[in-house]
Amino acid sequence: MLSPAATTASAPFERALEHGSDLWAADAGGRRWPVPVARWRGDADAGDLVALDRIQGPVLDVGCGPGRALAALAARGVAATGIDISPAAVALARARGTTALRRSVWEDVPWPRRWRTALLLDGNVGIGGDPVALLDRVASVVRPGGSIVAELATHTAVLRLRLECPLGAGEWFDWALLDAEGIACAGTDAGLEVVDRWSAGAREFAELAVP
Repeated sequence: MLSPAATTASAPFERALEHGSDLWAADAGGRRWPVPVARWRGDADAGDLVALDRIQGPVLDVGCGPGRALAALAARGVAATGIDISPAAVALARARGTTALRRSVWEDVPWPRRWRTALLLDGNVGIGGDPVALLDRVASVVRPGGSIVAELATHTAVLRLRLECPLGAGEWFDWALLDAEGIACAGTDAGLEVVDRWSAGAREFAELAVP
């Protein structure tokens, strides 16, 4: 069951997806930066495709958003399912003809230990603000010998954030950023090993092996 706090925190994201409005993330220090909702609603870009070319199915896309990665995987004939707490995101993903469920990664995940690859794109390795706990949880639903592919940030930090749109702001929530060193440390603490890293333009990704 989704918590009321999670639902309230994501309310501006819902509005941005439904109405095409602007969306920002703001931290407790007053800094504010745009969230690329338009890119997420579009098709997979060159950076996405470089990452997706490296993965094997079946794939679980954690925090799948409007489903651009799911659609790109389907076009390649790769079996994939997405989960997201946002009903608007799940609806948009399904409208692309993909399989998406309204589900938190902390709830029961479908077909545990079936997944060959789990995706944490768009910084989703930061979900919940505790990347060790998240990696441990995601690894628990991936098959032995599988992998987790995570998109990285330029530095490592734990932030207190809220989302803001023209119609209002959501509740505060914790989010983590991990760079190459951060993902290696978090992976080690979760019993995982970084086995590959690559860049696509300004974006950087890492693959962690699940024992």
